[in-house]
Amino acid sequence: MEEFTFTSKEELYNRVKPALHAKIAELHRLGYTYIQEVDIWNYLIQSKWKVAKNLSLSDVVSDILHAENEKIDIYLKGEIRKEKRRAYFHQKLEIV
Repeated sequence: MEEFTFTSKEELYNRVKPALHAKIAELHRLGYTYIQEVDIWNYLIQSKWKVAKNLSLSDVVSDILHAENEKIDIYLKGEIRKEKRRAYFHQKLEIV
């Protein structure tokens, strides 16, 4: 069995993009059209992989493909609630 070593999370992210694409296709078919690849990645980084040790590439791919859709959705909505929302006043607005 071939071993993979990654020097950064970004390198790993790029390697598992096909799994992320597959999970996004599933989510979009189920109506979660607002969830993006980065949301799945961030959910797993912040939850499942935060305390994980010695993950294999197959573990990472499996986690992506089997992540619970509802938990990803709840995570993303929580992240959105944390964002500071503000009114945009700098754009030109024509009133008639």
